[in-house]
Amino acid sequence: MSLVSASLRGLAVAALVVAGLTMRASTSAEQKAAPPAVPAVVPASPDGIALADAHAAAIAEPSAANAWGGPRSGKEPTLSDRVVDYDIRATLDPQKHTVDGQEKLTWRNRSKREVRAVYLHLYLNAFEGNYSTFYGEKRNKGFEFRSDVAAVDGEWGHIELGKVAQAGAPVPWYFVHPDGGPETDHTVVRFDLPTAVPPGASTTLDIDFDDQLPRVVARTGYFGSFHLVGQWFPKIGVLELPGERGVKEPTWNVHEFHLNSEFYADYGNFDIKLTVPKDYTVGATGEEQGPATVDGNLATHRFVQGDVHDFAWTADNRTAPPLEGEYTGPGSPTVKVKVLYPPEFAASAAPALKATLDSLAYFSKTLGPYPYKTVTAVIPPYNAVEAGGMEYPTFFTAEGYGKIEPDTFDSFELDFVTIHEFGHGYFYGILGSNEFEEPMLDEGLNEYWDYRMIRERGQVNHVTNGWLKRIGIDPVLRPFEEERSGASNADPTDATGANSWDRLSSFGYYTVYSRTATTMRDLEEQLGKPVMEKAFKQYYETWKFRHPGIADLQATIAQVSGKPQLVAAAFAQQVYSAQKMDDRVDDLVSEEEVPQQGTSQVNGKWSEVTAEQAEKQEEEQRKQWDKEHPDAKEGTGPYAYRTTVTLRRTGIAGPQTVLVKFVDGSTETALWDDTRRWARFSWVKPVKAVSAEIDPQHQHFLDADKLDDSRTVKADRSASNRWTAEVAALIELLFSTVATI
Repeated sequence: MSLVSASLRGLAVAALVVAGLTMRASTSAEQKAAPPAVPAVVPASPDGIALADAHAAAIAEPSAANAWGGPRSGKEPTLSDRVVDYDIRATLDPQKHTVDGQEKLTWRNRSKREVRAVYLHLYLNAFEGNYSTFYGEKRNKGFEFRSDVAAVDGEWGHIELGKVAQAGAPVPWYFVHPDGGPETDHTVVRFDLPTAVPPGASTTLDIDFDDQLPRVVARTGYFGSFHLVGQWFPKIGVLELPGERGVKEPTWNVHEFHLNSEFYADYGNFDIKLTVPKDYTVGATGEEQGPATVDGNLATHRFVQGDVHDFAWTADNRTAPPLEGEYTGPGSPTVKVKVLYPPEFAASAAPALKATLDSLAYFSKTLGPYPYKTVTAVIPPYNAVEAGGMEYPTFFTAEGYGKIEPDTFDSFELDFVTIHEFGHGYFYGILGSNEFEEPMLDEGLNEYWDYRMIRERGQVNHVTNGWLKRIGIDPVLRPFEEERSGASNADPTDATGANSWDRLSSFGYYTVYSRTATTMRDLEEQLGKPVMEKAFKQYYETWKFRHPGIADLQATIAQVSGKPQLVAAAFAQQVYSAQKMDDRVDDLVSEEEVPQQGTSQVNGKWSEVTAEQAEKQEEEQRKQWDKEHPDAKEGTGPYAYRTTVTLRRTGIAGPQTVLVKFVDGSTETALWDDTRRWARFSWVKPVKAVSAEIDPQHQHFLDADKLDDSRTVKADRSASNRWTAEVAALIELLFSTVATI
């Protein structure tokens, strides 16, 4: 997802009950009604396979070399080690906003254990009512979500299970609560299988389901004739094995749908047939298999895509003629790019297409070749903005504007959101990060790479729109300045590696974007841009289609850079914890070393220079100097100057350089690379100092206050000029009224 700064504003859930989970058997009728007051207690899982911890977060242990089948060499018959196959038939009723679905799910047991129960996500049930985990966090913890669209009567959504069978035998199922959420949450279900799945074997489940889409509220739903259908089908959880993301024994990673969390799933193949009214335009994950089949007033579109872990689609009868393009690049197939948009946002279509094509080129060059044959970008209609700014494999939603003026806030946001949502196709899609437990690996790393692209493009965020520019107000934010403004540097509450729900607030979650990007940018400054790019290329090459953890990222950067201690320190301070950095120039003094009163011994005899004598000597030497140097610059004279700089620290230690400039243009530098809370450096030179500055190369954007990074001997306006970025950020916050994630 992408995050506009206006929304920058965790939930501590109960512990998981290891044995004897409290669950509720359910029927289709029960799902539509309010939950019963007293749930039934059912036995624990028949095979005893553990569930991921309710508070699982940053993985500090690197995965095994053979995790997820080992690195993909490109010689395998498929891009990923496919674990699951979805064959789904779905029919949309655009008047009732329902989807009638029949799913054939084939799942392979990668473990060495017999599996007697499988877990599936029913994400759409987050929108049943205020009693779900999703809405409970909003209501009970004061969390906020994106543009915070409120659900109202008659606009709720759900997914209702019908027949569930394994080889014709009925499958009993139960709602479960892996994170200790309320019994009234129905976003995770357990199927107890009549026939166990042996190690290495596969099983097929036949599942009938019905969706009631909500009015667009959180990444999915309808508005008028527009339908964005995301997280709409029963989706199996991930059975992680020893050596994968720190797991010690086979473990089902299957969390409830939390307010600020996204998703995690196995790679597989999707073969999806979508039946809609024939006058509806359809866009979806993957490649459409020829023209739609028309039967009366209905048309059936078939989409197929392998080596992805999710599928989403859109259908609308107001869609304007699609705008299309094509990308060709080394290592990639020919990529067909399509932009679907409503007539009112026609001005946004061409910029969105260009940003998508540019993103294909940049990400392919800097990370690795794009492996799929399609990209579909969808611009939601007016009043459906909550459907915007969301990613799915080969398919994403952007933002729309009725008018695009160059060098304005709107033009920048359209570009940035498009780039960001495309970028998810790499970090969320191809790398398959666990967005529940380690959102940093998707939202954060993607944000970092997006701003690298913005930097390469030479773009700046003009913050304001046209009418303010016309009256002379045009502050700008350069790449990473905006991220710094939202990184909570002054009082960080949550580690960037924390999970998506155990956070102080929604703002704590939103700093996943800005604080990760700022942390990675600062690390890049210390390691060097070429080194960081090489490390990320290696990370992509090693872990594509393999679900890496944070420790795998750390290990890759450490190995490529050859500086494991520096990398370990950065991760310890900002990924596995949240520590404040705040260094400043506390004092700058540059004064002449004039004659001083006192006694001294010369040739065995003591003599004294009195205060009067010292003063007279100074006066005479100055007169002589002025006579011999009538055009001397201020800051030079008969005596050397002692310049002393005092530095202070109120946060973590980081390597700092102090740069002192002198009136003759010369400079002196010193490195402060220890853990002292203060440091003092002195130089004696024939000229006076002008200024002292720490971090002259701007390596540390995590520093809480950049305004105190420098001092001048004389007062000047340079410090006040540095308020520009801070004021620009404030204006940008005021103008950003929509959060797209």
